[in-house]
Amino acid sequence: MTLPLSVRALTAADAPAYRAVRLASLEHDPAAFITTAAEFAARPLADVAERLAPTDLAVTFGAFLGPELVGLLTVAHESRPNLAHRANVFGVSVLPAARGRGAGGALLEAGLARIRSWAGVSVVLLGVTETQHAARRLYERHGFTVWGTQPGAVQGADGRTLAEHHLLLWV
Repeated sequence: MTLPLSVRALTAADAPAYRAVRLASLEHDPAAFITTAAEFAARPLADVAERLAPTDLAVTFGAFLGPELVGLLTVAHESRPNLAHRANVFGVSVLPAARGRGAGGALLEAGLARIRSWAGVSVVLLGVTETQHAARRLYERHGFTVWGTQPGAVQGADGRTLAEHHLLLWV
């Protein structure tokens, strides 16, 4: 039996599940993120819950297979007047066991729908490290294009540096 996939905005009450999925993602694929697992693990749950509460400028979505949280995506609207036409997508992850079931696409669609509801937003920006081929393909399937690549953008704990591809989508 296949569990149903659903996506919804997370709230502060989802903080324990969010923390577990985010930490697992950071530990499983550290090259995909700027935040390290150790940095994130050190954050008190109360701080995680506070940041998770949806606002007019930022929302974190969760993908669920049945009752289990398996994926995350955050969207944020720039607040400064000269940047208010921009929104950002970040913190995207799907647990390895849930990949290939549409969670990433469903999260991205929910995030883009929220972004399109924000007045004045005309461009969505995100970054993806060079090792994240599946993520880049997902973004490109949804219309994002690479506008530049920053060599040596992220340095891992192993000392290896990775390039980051900068993508955009006009909305």
